[in-house]
Amino acid sequence: MTSYTADLHIHSRYSRATSKNLSIPHLAAWAGVKGLDVLTTGDFTHPGWLQEIEDTLEENGDGLLRLKDSSCLSSEMPWLEGRDRPQAPLFILGTEISSIYKSQGTVRKVHNLVFFSSLDKVRTFNRRLSHVGNLESDGRPILGLDSRDLLEMVLQTDPLGFLIPAHIWTPWFSLFGSKSGFNRLCDCFRDLSNHIFALETGLSSDPDMNWLWSDLDAYTLVSNSDAHSGEKLAREANVLAGQPGYENILQALQRTSSTQPFLGTIEFFPQEGKYHLDGHRKCGVVLDPRETAKLRGICPVCGEKLTVGVLNRVLALADRNTPQQPQTAPGFTSLIPLSEVISEILDKGPKTKAVNAVYARLIKAFGSELQVLRHTPVEDLKTESPALAEGIDRMRRQEVFRKSGFDGEFGQISVFSPEERKAFTQGQSLWPAPQPSPPIAPCRTETKQGPEKAGEKPTGPEKLNTEQMQAVQSGPHPILVLAGPGTGKTKTLIGRVHHLIGQGLDPADILVVTFTRAAARELRERLQGRFSADQGLPRADTLHALAFEQWRRRHGHPPVLMSEQDARQIFALANPELSARELNTAWDRLARVRESGHIPPELQPCLQAFSAYKAAYNLTDYTDLLHNWLQKLG
Repeated sequence: MTSYTADLHIHSRYSRATSKNLSIPHLAAWAGVKGLDVLTTGDFTHPGWLQEIEDTLEENGDGLLRLKDSSCLSSEMPWLEGRDRPQAPLFILGTEISSIYKSQGTVRKVHNLVFFSSLDKVRTFNRRLSHVGNLESDGRPILGLDSRDLLEMVLQTDPLGFLIPAHIWTPWFSLFGSKSGFNRLCDCFRDLSNHIFALETGLSSDPDMNWLWSDLDAYTLVSNSDAHSGEKLAREANVLAGQPGYENILQALQRTSSTQPFLGTIEFFPQEGKYHLDGHRKCGVVLDPRETAKLRGICPVCGEKLTVGVLNRVLALADRNTPQQPQTAPGFTSLIPLSEVISEILDKGPKTKAVNAVYARLIKAFGSELQVLRHTPVEDLKTESPALAEGIDRMRRQEVFRKSGFDGEFGQISVFSPEERKAFTQGQSLWPAPQPSPPIAPCRTETKQGPEKAGEKPTGPEKLNTEQMQAVQSGPHPILVLAGPGTGKTKTLIGRVHHLIGQGLDPADILVVTFTRAAARELRERLQGRFSADQGLPRADTLHALAFEQWRRRHGHPPVLMSEQDARQIFALANPELSARELNTAWDRLARVRESGHIPPELQPCLQAFSAYKAAYNLTDYTDLLHNWLQKLG
């Protein structure tokens, strides 16, 4: 079944806080880079943007629009010179409208997306809307128009027109937002509620969260980028079956097409959204809903009301304890923007030249960002960077570290642990630069090895020098080997394993420990290359992975592993009597002494409170994992 990808919520340069580079050709070029097939025009209510739409696009005959001249796309992306020009996207006429009005005795602020099937319908709609408010002040007009009346105007203008409530959980300006939203969809759209068939989940929620509330089961959940620049396109998007066309899209969203259905969404990890958790950005306070309830919605630092986030609001309206995917609902895929993955690997900002250079190289090599993130085989990615391949593989398996956004501050999703990133910055090769084909080396005399049968794994140790062989054959007492980079430490370790097995030791009794997951994976691969399957393989893993497994065995369930920032926040919540300065001092001192086990008396009360809080919520940090394992060994 063929499919295509659509982003149905973006903005033009006429909207506030948007890139001044935004033009129709610029958006079309970025759509190709991202891997989008259909893009909304956005902002068609603004006279200046509508004029550009009419100048650069033409109707396609199926309710969508196409570029009049696609030859200009290459000039929009000079940094991709030499790349094959992708097919230009199609456009659907859509815009976002901000409604601020009073309903049921409360001021409501709701954003809605509206779509039309032709330019004539758009012009008619704009004329009617111009009598309600000023359409020239902003690409996303702010109008004193009831959402129900806006929907009626859409339906009266175009029988094929439709409305989708935008980012329905955002605290401000949304259908269910905690600040000015409704508790039920029918309270907003009243007698026209049956004309709503799709809802936009927004960056801070995903379908799983929405499936906690049975009232939403009947609606198609869509996701869009809400992009204010070309670079942000496709951070969320929709996947549909069949061929693009206005009525095909409409029927897919209405769930009335069996041949060209809606296939699901491409999502942010919701924790990356800037309103996922509760908190106060200016005070550096971030809380989950339970903590907010304990504090009665008041910031523990300044005493003002907290900004209640999306997760809290979802749980307030939910009638399920766990998500239940409706039988008719498709699934979804959570991704991390490619520039963020590269940024993490290079330890440089996502907008730096270094990150942009690698991004361009990947687009040239594999076609588009969504192709890299979703479809390119991991083995192919390894040809560009083993670190990239590992990061993308983890993302696809949802093995990520989550730092949640709150009160307007975006969260952060990482694929490598702090320890792994630290190892990266200490000189390990992360992103080898592309090398030209090496010249043919002159002949040299080498020690000949005996021929191996095709497909047979070598059974002897790799060739070792004198010092390496000494390390391999020493013992049985403990051995400490000190060696610098590039001296063959891993080869020596593999040789040691081979030597021990040759001495009669059972491979199941050998544990090979390393610091990072990437190094552990490399060790496993090299062990598999040296030993046959019927021999059995020693286990190769990280200290923290082993400690995590021991915790699960000891307690009967896995813990919730916190990032350093999460742990610091929990420490603050567990010790509310300490000032900000005292908290920072105590935390820094504890970080230095916890591993030794010798805790100064003055720090013991705050550590005990911290430990009790973690125990109550099944939380742990990396130091706890190792302490738990040491207790088990003791």
